[in-house]
Amino acid sequence: MTASGWLQIGLFAFAVLAVTKPLGRYLVAVYEGRVRWLGPLERGLYRLAGVDPEEDQHWTRYAGAMLLFSAASMVLTYVALRLQHVLPLNPQALPAVPDRQAFETAASFTTNTNWQSYSGESMMSYFSQMSQLAFHNFISAAVGMALAVALVRGIARRSAGRLGNFWADLVRGTLYVLLPLSLLVALIMVQQGSIQNFRPYLEVTTLEGAKQTIAMGPVASQEAIKQLGTNGGGFFNANAAHPFENPTPWSNFWSMFTIFAIPSALTWLLGRMTGRQRHGWAVWSAMAVLFLVGVTTAYWAEARGNPIHAERGLDLTTTADNPGGNMEGKEVRFGIANSALYATVTTDASCGAVNSMHDSFTPLGGLVPLVNIQLGEVIFGGVGAGLYGMLMMVVLTVFIAGLMVGRTPEYLGKRIQAREVQMAMLYVLIFPAVILVLSALSSVMPAGLKGLNNAGPHGLSEILYAFSSTTGNNGSAFAGLTGSTYYYNTLLGFATLIGRFAMIVPMVALAGFLSERRIAPETAGTFPVTTPLFVVLLIGVILIVGALTFFPALSLGPIVEHFLMQAGSLF
Repeated sequence: MTASGWLQIGLFAFAVLAVTKPLGRYLVAVYEGRVRWLGPLERGLYRLAGVDPEEDQHWTRYAGAMLLFSAASMVLTYVALRLQHVLPLNPQALPAVPDRQAFETAASFTTNTNWQSYSGESMMSYFSQMSQLAFHNFISAAVGMALAVALVRGIARRSAGRLGNFWADLVRGTLYVLLPLSLLVALIMVQQGSIQNFRPYLEVTTLEGAKQTIAMGPVASQEAIKQLGTNGGGFFNANAAHPFENPTPWSNFWSMFTIFAIPSALTWLLGRMTGRQRHGWAVWSAMAVLFLVGVTTAYWAEARGNPIHAERGLDLTTTADNPGGNMEGKEVRFGIANSALYATVTTDASCGAVNSMHDSFTPLGGLVPLVNIQLGEVIFGGVGAGLYGMLMMVVLTVFIAGLMVGRTPEYLGKRIQAREVQMAMLYVLIFPAVILVLSALSSVMPAGLKGLNNAGPHGLSEILYAFSSTTGNNGSAFAGLTGSTYYYNTLLGFATLIGRFAMIVPMVALAGFLSERRIAPETAGTFPVTTPLFVVLLIGVILIVGALTFFPALSLGPIVEHFLMQAGSLF
């Protein structure tokens, strides 16, 4: 570990803190309907869709609209991918996407997961990339933000179960947040060297005389929304390690910053819309502490390197940033510090973008992104999903605090009773059940084992990471698992759908139940949610829920692999 590495991590953390209030203030204005500089276009979209943006929808109607929209857009993408060979903007004449991969990809991008079992440059046409995948990058992110705002409304007001209007929230988040920010970020990426064109692939001759194909395409525009919307799906197979997607250390910084910008700002929105700004900062503080612990662990583990290599004189001391550390699977232009930081950021958020190979991390370095996902990606998290996931943990924390003092728990003046706790527990239990059941099946079934490229505990980690990533709507992978089979395409596709929608419904129900509660004045038994004690208790609940659920599986995977590595065994 070096002073330069820590300085870069500190600069990143400061930038995220600095953007939280100004961007949060803007988000509040957008969702309160005070930003209307695209008013004619916004009204035209409402008329085209035949919806009334002024309707204050009951939570059942809000959830139904979200499910209907998601289902329709997923079917549209599946059909478009299956017909790719007859659609325009396909200069390489790429064939139709196979049925199993079309289903998995449509499900993955609809759910903001962006898990990719294919190589983008050899499977997807420009039309598919822009009209379907980038389209979902926008709308799946806008759906996540809309749901987070709906939950905050349920907490903040008494409205007989009404949470606002899904269609208005969806359109405003897209028009006033994601589109303008994407335009700005795309220009930055182009300036840094990301490509943006519609040219056919280039055939070149290398200095050695070999023939090489260099893929082209509209990359920068997709790179921008891929990061802002915490989507993560790469235009190229190498994702953000590819020089056309992420050419410089400066573009790398912007990639990470845009992943955290909106999720961080949403905590300020929480404080402002509930009238408890200190509570918003308390939630931000819990996220920041968990982020710093994760990046410190990952950086330490990767900088420490592999002792087996040291014994054999194989230290990969490629850069000044890496005296004796683990550079396997990392880009020299980023080094260990930015690789560890990127891996932590992308898995704290539900973003599958990667600038290094997680499969090549040391066992403890790889443990960090895996645990980040399994905690529910509540450490800033995906746009919207991180906030509403964290608020479910807040509800559990307040409930536990109420049990400690023997009083009915209250959260911001609203009592947490049986229905609310049931929805929170359902949200918490669905996630590990899907991951652990499907991982257990895949670790014993021939079709599951056939996809492994590594044996022993590392092979288990690959399976566990795949189902954690898809169920958690992250999309990154250890990449040692061959996921392009009927078995994995099908199971991982369904995991993305369950991990998104089976968890959203109880969350929206909780928002509706809370909006029915009257706001009561705080009493002596009310647990304060603005203090350092609350932050500590919230972090404890998050860690305990994750540790109790996943620790046995992690013990058989990356933890035992670490001790075996210390004993001289590799997998």
